[in-house]
Formats: sequence, structure tokens, C-alpha cells
Amino acid sequence: MSRTDQPKHRVVVIGSGFGGLFATKALRRADVEVTLIDRTTHHLFQPLLYQVATGILSEGEIAPPIRDVLRRQKNVRVVLGDVHDIDVAARTVTSTILDRTTVTPYDSLVVAAGSGQSYFGNDRFAEFAPGMKTIDDALELRGRIFGAYEMAEIETDPLALDAWLTFVVVGAGPTGVEMAGQIAELSRRTLKGNFRTFDPSTTRVVLLDAAGAVLGTFGDALSTHAQHELEDMGVEVQLGAKVVDVDAEGIEVEDVDGSRRRIEARTKIWAAGVAASPLGRMVAEQTGAELDRSGRVAVLPDLTLPEHPEISVIGDMMALDGLPGVSPVAIQGARHVARQIAARAKGEQTSTPFRYRDKGSMATISRFRAVASIGRLHLRGFIAWVAWLAVHLIYLTAFKNRFTALLHWAVSFVGRGRSERTSTWQQVSARTRLQRLEAGATGPRPGGSVRD
Repeated sequence: MSRTDQPKHRVVVIGSGFGGLFATKALRRADVEVTLIDRTTHHLFQPLLYQVATGILSEGEIAPPIRDVLRRQKNVRVVLGDVHDIDVAARTVTSTILDRTTVTPYDSLVVAAGSGQSYFGNDRFAEFAPGMKTIDDALELRGRIFGAYEMAEIETDPLALDAWLTFVVVGAGPTGVEMAGQIAELSRRTLKGNFRTFDPSTTRVVLLDAAGAVLGTFGDALSTHAQHELEDMGVEVQLGAKVVDVDAEGIEVEDVDGSRRRIEARTKIWAAGVAASPLGRMVAEQTGAELDRSGRVAVLPDLTLPEHPEISVIGDMMALDGLPGVSPVAIQGARHVARQIAARAKGEQTSTPFRYRDKGSMATISRFRAVASIGRLHLRGFIAWVAWLAVHLIYLTAFKNRFTALLHWAVSFVGRGRSERTSTWQQVSARTRLQRLEAGATGPRPGGSVRD
């Protein structure tokens, strides 16, 4: 049989995040057949979820349809389904959607199912403090944030009013800092003059973290600068504060001296901690690979698994040399893996180690305020904010999304308006009601699952 008569190398990619999508796109010229499996129909640009939650961008601008993104790539088939089984011995992936089950064989497997919110063993917190990992999370938070102001407008009890106007963000990493900064700006700029019975600028925004620094990975100088900028905007930064309980009306924290106190707040946002997809554990159990505390799979230098060169784990799911779970790591890892797979499809043996080029870290605090750490270069203020805008604009998928995002940023940052403030009660309550319904039917279900 000639080589042209042989069946093409079959590649299965699990996940349509940065890792999965970029691996798929990088295989566009390879002589392979790619099947991309994901439980959603969109590619999510997760770093901008907080802008959906605070009314700056629409969900469509940060979550384009996968099929549209890949429409010109003829060697790709997209399958909608929730992967619940990976059979390493048989080399198959099983996914389900509604009552349909699909079994997809592979010659090479790329596991890029990403991560979800971790509540550090306190999954019950999820009902009262949604995370920031999915479009559903962002839309629910949008409803909770703007809904709190609507409730404040009709509240007559001063203590209850204070609770409606108190927003607590847990986690002082980039997501928490960006969220706290946007709520502060929303209350002091965007909502000015919108209400009659209270002043939105009296909103209390609290940023909590059990650690001792804001943006701790950015270095002392930028960390201190970010904290000062937040405080200048009116955000209460409370460090060394560990969350020990959360309910519908508030949150309880334990300070470093062991004392406990309560913050009455109707809106809580969880931006602390991540956990890798449970598919990592499934693969590790069959291959003997190790897992770290976050459930990430320890990979070889070439991003494959020991004794299984046909399986690659990338993005938030991989553990290698302490690399962080950020989009540049996922993108570069995806392209590396695609090159390896293309070589294997040609019959070449390769185990080239992955080399990550650190492009730095950025976080925006509010309009015209940001911090950026790029190698030895530390930026702050307006120049860092412009750099942040440029980088995130480049990473947005599709020209249309870049254009409309730029327009919305102009409206929000130059003006005061936010065009995406629409929310419904269904967005606020659907997740909780569905989880309670499922728990009643099948027993307790952990809130904030990494596959939610």
C-alpha cells in the first residue's frame, strides 16, 4: 500500500480554549484529520470575562463560535459533547450530549480541557460567591451586580441598604484586582445620576486575600503600586484575611491573629484559586503520571506523558517547571505540540523539549491605570494600560470582535456609558436552581465544578 492510500493520522483535541484552539489551528497544513471536542460551542477569551460581568463587552465579543473560527480549515471536525471517558489503552475518547454518545478514536490526543474555580474544599461557597470561569458565570455576576443596585433603590432599611451596596471580591490576583477596580469605577462614574434614593458612589468595594500582597507575582514595586491605586479609587484592600464562611447575606473572614469577623454583603465574587479539569486525573490514573495539588498533570519536557508519546497535555492542565496557567503558556505549548504531532504523522520520531518565552504579566486596575511586568521592564499607569489594551486586542479572535471591542472600550473608557448592562432574573438564578434540581435527583453535586 502506498503512503497516499494509508489512512490519515487521527488527532483528537479536547477543549477549545487557547490551548485546544491554537493546537487545532497549528495543524491546518498537516496531513492529519483533527476532531475538536468541547462541551461548549464557543472559544472563550477568559481574561476579559470580568468586562462582560461589568457591562463593558458583550459575551459574543470574547466568545466567538468555534465552527466559525475554523470554517476554512478543512481537516477539522468539531464535535459538541462533554468528555466523560478517555480510554488510553483503546485510544478512544467518549463524549455525550443529551442522550447521544460519541466514541472518537485517536492516534494522537491533545488534552486541553482547562481549569475551573477552586473553593479549596468549600464547594458550598459557589452558590453565594460565583467564580469567573465561564460565560454563564459572567452573565450571572452581571445580573447580581446591577441587580444589587436595583434592590438598593427600593430598600428602606439602612442596614440592608449597606449590604446591597457592599461588594466583596475574594482573591487579589489579576482577576480579582480587575474586578474590584471595575466595580469601583462603575459605581463612581458609570452609574452617576442613575438612581434617586441613594448615591451609587457610596458603594463599598472590599478586596480580600489570605496572602500578604496584591498581585504578588508582579514584584514588590508593582504590587505596592497596584494596592495604592485601588485604595485611591476607594477599594478596601484587606490582606491576610482568610474566608471561612459564605452565605446569602455576607461573608466571614479570619484574620492573621485568628480573630473572626463578618462583612455583610449581598454580592460576593470568587476570584481565588483554580483547579484543573478532572480529565487530568483520569489520564494520570491510566498512565501513571503524577498530579500536583491543583490536579495538573506532570508532563515530560516535550509535553507528552511518560510511556505515552501519543498523549500531550497542555495549558492549565499541565505541570512543568512551575509554568503558570496563563494564555501565553497555553498558546506556545499548543504550537509546540502541533509541530510534534505533524512530525509523528510523517513517521518521524521526535521529543523536542518545550521552551517557553515569557512575555510578562499585565493587569488593568481601571481606565488609564494598569501594571505590567515584562522581563526587567516594569510599567505602570497610562502606558501600562495602553500596552494592556494592545495585547488583549491582538489576542481577541476575529477582526469583527476586535473592532466592536475597540468601540465599546471607547464608549466605556472615554465616556461613561456601558452598553452591555442588560440582565435577567434567569441569568441570576438558573445555575443555583439547576444545581439544586440535580442534587435532589442524583444526590449532592459539588458547586463550582471545573467542568461547569
